Amino acid sequence: MSYAELTQLANKFANLLVQIGVQRGERVFSLLGRIPALFAAALGTWKFGAVFSPLFSAFGPEPAMSRMQIGDARVLVTTAAFYRKKIAPVRDALPGLRHILIVGGEAETVPQGLDLDAALSNASREFATVATRPGDSAVIHFTSGTTGKPKGAVHAHEAVVAHHVTGKCALDFQDGDIFWCTADPGWVTGTSYGIISPLTNGISIIVDEAEFDAERWYDILQEQRVTVWYTAPTAIRMLMKAGEEPIKKHDLSRLRFMASVGEPLNAEAVTWSAKAFGKPFHDNWWQTETGGIMIANVAGQDVKPGSMGRPLPGITAAIVQRGSDGHTAEIDEPMKMGELALKPGWPSMFRAYLNEPARYAKCFADGWYLTGDLAMRDSDGYFWFVGRADDLIKSAGHLIGPFEVESALLEHPAVAEAGVIGIPDPVAGNVVKAFVVLKAGFESSEAMRKELIGHARIRLGPAIAPRSIDFRGNLPKTRSGKIMRRLLKARELGLPEGDLSTLESDEK
Repeated sequence: MSYAELTQLANKFANLLVQIGVQRGERVFSLLGRIPALFAAALGTWKFGAVFSPLFSAFGPEPAMSRMQIGDARVLVTTAAFYRKKIAPVRDALPGLRHILIVGGEAETVPQGLDLDAALSNASREFATVATRPGDSAVIHFTSGTTGKPKGAVHAHEAVVAHHVTGKCALDFQDGDIFWCTADPGWVTGTSYGIISPLTNGISIIVDEAEFDAERWYDILQEQRVTVWYTAPTAIRMLMKAGEEPIKKHDLSRLRFMASVGEPLNAEAVTWSAKAFGKPFHDNWWQTETGGIMIANVAGQDVKPGSMGRPLPGITAAIVQRGSDGHTAEIDEPMKMGELALKPGWPSMFRAYLNEPARYAKCFADGWYLTGDLAMRDSDGYFWFVGRADDLIKSAGHLIGPFEVESALLEHPAVAEAGVIGIPDPVAGNVVKAFVVLKAGFESSEAMRKELIGHARIRLGPAIAPRSIDFRGNLPKTRSGKIMRRLLKARELGLPEGDLSTLESDEK
């Protein structure tokens, strides 16, 4: 689809919102896969002056309902099959939902359903984009709550400035690029860098609706002549698991820049990619709340395997320590752990947690946005992820970040994935426990368990290495590929599992 055709489709969608009586500022939700209708709905909603909110296509009825209730959904764009499976069971709990736009036919089977394809075919291709102010709400992205309800992070129209610029400086967008972002559009990366950033930079986008398959992914990279590739650490580790032979069978000479986001990319994966592809994956860091890339290993600078990189131009980042009085103090000492903090004011910064002003206010102190991520900064200005503040393990006076332990385990040739938690211990307070997925060709056994513990002890020392290891066929992960350590811990200790709405894969 050309840019002109996409623009016309977005204009048609905006005109349709006028026809059905949607008011500017109301919320339009989508429950779709990676299809043109989603692009049209997002762009058309923004042109019209309403607020867009994408949902994961894998959501079940309860998580879809809770987000639509919090967001006061007025319009839903979905398919008849998704409606029957995911919305019909909870329809009575959504009295404010007035319009249901059905993609792909069968609208007559949906109460109040409107055939979107037919409606768009009759809508005008011309639409005068509504003038919006920089701070007007544009999109709501929901983040999973640890034990409570999801948080709706509100972003403004001004965010497009950050999306555009960071595409150039963090992802190295250049004229003529062919870009593939593998993120689901229901995740903030899929919207910010799967739709907005490449479109504003005028480059071609690859859209793939199928699930992960290493051979097919390499086929896409080769056949579509992809030049810039943005994916997640979990996918990279799955590619590592498949080995280098599939890469050798493909011509990937057009591939110029590879980047990763979603969770920290361990050093072993960076080293492997440099060997397998002839170039490393460039890790970067940001959050749903930041709306765009804040820290990155950019093209033209040395990549330090395991590091998030340096702050992008215009971003002020620091490592701070929170005091018991709620105030913060900067940590200047290199490689000393503290909380990663950013100076507010960048264009894509979230403007609110929907309907939760007190929760939003707690994210700020002494002129800093406090990210909740623990990190360190080295003497060269590179930042190194340690873990979420609530994942930190305190053992016998040591503060242990799970990522450090997981990275050491991933350096062993038998390990495909690792998740680390702290479990209570009467002497040490907590001890480290690891959950490990082995690569094909390796079998779980007591001998393998001892070998991995010994490997970690050599790499980390006995105080930090795991005391015990359980083998799993899979680890619980979100749709964005993050290992759900809190779920591992809840199940290990018999605690409440909390919000599981973003859970994609689970133990087998």
